[in-house]
Amino acid sequence: MPRTMLHVAAVCFEDDRSRVLTVRKRGTDAFMLPGGKLEPGETPAEAAVREVREEIGVELALGDLSPLGSWSGPAANEPDTGVTATVFTAPLTRAPAPAREIAESRWIAPGDTGLDAVLAPLLSEYVFPALDAAR
Repeated sequence: MPRTMLHVAAVCFEDDRSRVLTVRKRGTDAFMLPGGKLEPGETPAEAAVREVREEIGVELALGDLSPLGSWSGPAANEPDTGVTATVFTAPLTRAPAPAREIAESRWIAPGDTGLDAVLAPLLSEYVFPALDAAR
């Protein structure tokens, strides 16, 4: 059992080819959804809107978010740490522009077997299967 448990919110954006927008933070290897830790007093939806604005420069309203699910698993970039994530879907209102701690963004197709990227466990184990089930 992890010593530390983080509570995060993230947003899943899909393009017209069903690829998912992922980001990689500076100094890390794993690609994940745009999002991050909740601040004190913040709801998951509020954190998702704030983090997307900070990380990729996309402005969302709370009403743009649709719940996809909540899952718990190992944190991608922090040893001995677990994460509970609340994930939303939303329309992408403009081209993403990586900012702050984001080193790069990449569109990834769920199930791509030729992928040359490391995926965060929550993305590969929960989010991608949930998207497939919703189709």
